[in-house]
Amino acid sequence: MNDLLKGSFELPRGQSSREGDVELGEQQGGDQGLEDFFKKVQVIDKQYDKLDKLLKKLQASHEESKSVTKAPAMKAIKKTMEKDVDEVGSIARFIKGKLEELDRENLANRQKPGCAKGSGVDRSRTATTLSLKKKLKDKMAEFQVLRENIQQEYRDVVDRRVYTVTGERADEDTIDELIETGNSEQIFQKAIQEQGRGQVRAIPFNCEAKCFGHVDILLCVKK
Repeated sequence: MNDLLKGSFELPRGQSSREGDVELGEQQGGDQGLEDFFKKVQVIDKQYDKLDKLLKKLQASHEESKSVTKAPAMKAIKKTMEKDVDEVGSIARFIKGKLEELDRENLANRQKPGCAKGSGVDRSRTATTLSLKKKLKDKMAEFQVLRENIQQEYRDVVDRRVYTVTGERADEDTIDELIETGNSEQIFQKAIQEQGRGQVRAIPFNCEAKCFGHVDILLCVKK
């Protein structure tokens, strides 16, 4: 997902991301390539709307997972989140491709009369494109924060699981290895055998159902 952020997303010094919106009203009636340009901008904006909804949905699913106590319900949430994560990636890649297309068209448009670099038309196209790029960067940053929150909460659950079985706190390297290999699930099964299912069920967040969901989600997010 981080590959989506490659390239320049910085606005020129002193240039507001709102300039494209201001000049849109001034230039929209022109015949210098702006009409088709802003139609493509509208397509991208619609994809951003979808991205917003998906990020909110993922956050809601994550919050819901904290109170789930039944394995079937957790699996259903996990499946939904995996699907939503895949869709976030697809939309982000689509937007990135469209932005690259706009960059190429912006350069080509400078060859038209009255559309040279620095002209009103060129500044409108450039500012709008930069604003759209910044929006993608912001959305991917939001997605990354959510992923890191899920990851940290899962690490906390694994730490509690190890403590329940061994009576000792695991170090960071051990937790990393357990998550990477999936051995935290074996520890959970061992706890059931040695201490009894009732005692293990008292572990916060219901590890048996919840951890399977979180680790799968994390692997999906990292793709």
